[in-house]
Amino acid sequence: MPKLAAFPKLYMQALCKDGTMSLAEWIEMAAELPVQGLEWYAGFLEMQDRINWAPIRRKVEEKGLTIPMMCCSPDFTHPDQTFRQEQIEQEKFWIDMTHELGGQFCRVLSGQRRPEVSREDGIQFAAQCIETCAEYAATKGITLIIENHYKDDFWNYPEFAQRMDVFCDLCDAVDAPNFGVNYDPSNTILAGEDPLDLLRRVATKVVTMHASDRYLLEGTIEDLRRDETGAEGYAKRLSHGEIGKGLNDYDAIFSILKSAGFDDNWISIEDGVDGFDQLMRSAEFLQRKIAQHWPS
Repeated sequence: MPKLAAFPKLYMQALCKDGTMSLAEWIEMAAELPVQGLEWYAGFLEMQDRINWAPIRRKVEEKGLTIPMMCCSPDFTHPDQTFRQEQIEQEKFWIDMTHELGGQFCRVLSGQRRPEVSREDGIQFAAQCIETCAEYAATKGITLIIENHYKDDFWNYPEFAQRMDVFCDLCDAVDAPNFGVNYDPSNTILAGEDPLDLLRRVATKVVTMHASDRYLLEGTIEDLRRDETGAEGYAKRLSHGEIGKGLNDYDAIFSILKSAGFDDNWISIEDGVDGFDQLMRSAEFLQRKIAQHWPS
């Protein structure tokens, strides 16, 4: 049966930028949720000093939780090789962080979809960087997971491999045994594509999942396209929604995952932007659906 982790989507500014919330406060809140783990974010302010890693792990484990997944955003599609090497070293730092926190999975991305980088070059740059990082991760017992991503909170351009065909081609181009997919159905919707179509193509490679639901506050996907480049973070017309009330069909998603052997795996909840109560409702919805599709 899959296990649930929670991600502090609502508190990213407080935990990563202005420091108005401590990780101890988030851990205390998250312990109230019906989850078994916490997905960590490499950009938490307190995580930048290695001396904090072991004490924070203890705080989490004292609450009966684990940290199975690390969410980070390496940018491997920059045309400058020196920049890409710096990103590889940064990813290795995050792999070390994952290992010391007791995690199993560390995220990679392709990088930003820069106008000057061709499809062919972008795939080549990203695949080479991921393979280098995977070799290092293997020494720590860590699996790298690539997400069909939309856009990091602090990026100016959307994900290079946002579209299904580019994402699948990049996955095929990476040659590493400790490499899999972190599937996020909502991000496929933002690409104007069917999340079930993508899932059917990559289901056997999916080792973790982000559970979310999305909707547009106004306008269309085409309007979103015009908004999403050149400005940091998510477009203003885009919103995370309560899981089970958005555009995703979780019965279909879970049916495909179960058929593909997704059993003792982690699902991380990326929700709660409208408050902790919303995050609680999303967790309870997912627990019900997991019990329905993976009965004991």
